Amino acid sequence: MNNEMSILKLYGEDLTNRNYITDPAIARDDEIKKLILVLLTPEKSGLLVGKAGIGKTAIVEGLAYRINKGMVPNALIGYRVVKINSSALIGKMTYNGKEELVISILIEELKKAEKLILFIDEVHTLIGTQEGGPMDLANILKSVIDRGAVKIIGATTDIEYNTYVVRDRAFLRRFDRIDVPEPSEKTTADILMGSLPKIETQTGIKFKYNDYVTRMLIESIVSATSEFKRVYGLGAMYPDICFSVLTAAFSQALFQNKPTVNVEDVYNAIKTSKRIYPDSIIKELALFREKFKDVCAQEGVNLPIVTENDLQRVEEY
Repeated sequence: MNNEMSILKLYGEDLTNRNYITDPAIARDDEIKKLILVLLTPEKSGLLVGKAGIGKTAIVEGLAYRINKGMVPNALIGYRVVKINSSALIGKMTYNGKEELVISILIEELKKAEKLILFIDEVHTLIGTQEGGPMDLANILKSVIDRGAVKIIGATTDIEYNTYVVRDRAFLRRFDRIDVPEPSEKTTADILMGSLPKIETQTGIKFKYNDYVTRMLIESIVSATSEFKRVYGLGAMYPDICFSVLTAAFSQALFQNKPTVNVEDVYNAIKTSKRIYPDSIIKELALFREKFKDVCAQEGVNLPIVTENDLQRVEEY
């Protein structure tokens, strides 16, 4: 293959070259350790399995972060972690005057690659046992995986794993499953607290309070988005659903040209969330008003009582 065509450069993202403000995989050391052990095993690659929104991609980013910082075994020092979406590998493109499968061009590139970890999200779409599936990924990647210079990390959900992946024995022989559980409420709060510097850097504004009050606000977000309060079918899981509310609080402050995020912004972010059931929003906001009444009194902030009619008006708006 000549150097004019690189699928990795065209469709991939080098996660080891990112400028990470904070560790992207806070409280995921156990899963990262399991992933590293799989990657160190000859002729094996890793498969992250878990529900949508629980941080499978963050785990791979955490691996890239640790490689970048030299926080991995010597055998992984110098590796690149390149992310590519499975959708980019489906189909054909014109190469050297003729049509070629994108993945065939990629395989030729991977055969010459050194110290590369390829992360394929939604990897189940490339498995040949899927009804109407486009290819037999395990056998296509066999020569690359066996050579040892390239490792693969795939990610899929529990449903897709049980529907498609378990049928492909060749795939299962070469990929070790690593379960990614939904984090607990405490761990989710830790993740959000650790991620605040990144969000503050991205938005240019900060949380107004000390760590104690900030932690209380984060815990209120986590409580408001616990399992049975989430709107079914939106793929809302910890920590993703909490991030949606937390970043909405920053948006509320930015919209009003505030220099900091305060208690009112978090209150309104919970109030306007489309991922939480309306009756749960009303109950959580009542608890919120009581919990932060002293903070509100000190700041002269009035948090109005929210009714179902108020939420309907928000929905209409």
